[in-house]
Amino acid sequence: MALTVRNGYILRQKNDNVSNVPLLEPALNIIEKYKEHPVCVSKNRLLPMKSNQRLNTYLKELADICGITKPLTTHIARHTFATTVLLTNGVSLEATSKMLGHKSIKTTQIYGKIVESRVGAEMDQLSEKLFSPKNEDTKKAQ
Repeated sequence: MALTVRNGYILRQKNDNVSNVPLLEPALNIIEKYKEHPVCVSKNRLLPMKSNQRLNTYLKELADICGITKPLTTHIARHTFATTVLLTNGVSLEATSKMLGHKSIKTTQIYGKIVESRVGAEMDQLSEKLFSPKNEDTKKAQ
């Protein structure tokens, strides 16, 4: 998979699919930090990691040091990003699907199950919009 960062977006090409996804500032800062690293320059990579397997080994070591007993892998990080960071914070399923590079939104629905607390929060937002005193005044004015 080819990756390029341009103007705060990552251009990702996998097979015939090209996607352009915005990155958060901390990710851009990390990429900037390593852009001149010898491995990144010689291998045309964004980060100086040889493989996901090597990164997963480092993550396991860090988890052990920190006393984290749950598995910690790049796949779990991706899943956590989709559910806890994106969906729980109100990012749409469609945008989440695009950010993850899924061809089908069905993949995203399986991969990032809607968090129950998000469903409740959305119902609260709907209730606020429909039944709040502020909205009652607006309805009367119409």
